Amino acid sequence: MTAPLPKPAAVLDTNVLLDWLVFGDAQGRRLGEAVTAGRLHWAASPAMEDEMAEVLRRGLPPPWEDAGRGWRDAWRRHADLRPQPAPDLARPRCRDADDQKFVDFAVVHRVRWLISRDKALLALRRRLRPLGVAVVTPDEWLAHEPPVA
Repeated sequence: MTAPLPKPAAVLDTNVLLDWLVFGDAQGRRLGEAVTAGRLHWAASPAMEDEMAEVLRRGLPPPWEDAGRGWRDAWRRHADLRPQPAPDLARPRCRDADDQKFVDFAVVHRVRWLISRDKALLALRRRLRPLGVAVVTPDEWLAHEPPVA
């Protein structure tokens, strides 16, 4: 059995990770700083890592063509890799089957936040809240993070 996740823990969907590890936008940098400083515990699975690799394998538009090269180093340093749970039809279903891995992982591993801008994941907010998972946008999470001293 896997040890419980430290709190507070979050799942970061692929687009949020791209914002942090590749595009370096303001939200992404702030979330990345929270992870690297230990204010946010990033939990992930090999299936999530595979999705990130597949997105980057397809290529990035200029000027980010080379920006994705260091993502795996950051992943290895900062992601708490946990097993991807088997699908279970009793869990809330995401209308985008590719995003179901985030839902399943968050519920099974009792992750506090699923941080995403994806409309299919955000549509599950009310159904995941009673299971202990808050689906929030990066802006929403950052608005509630205590300021850094």
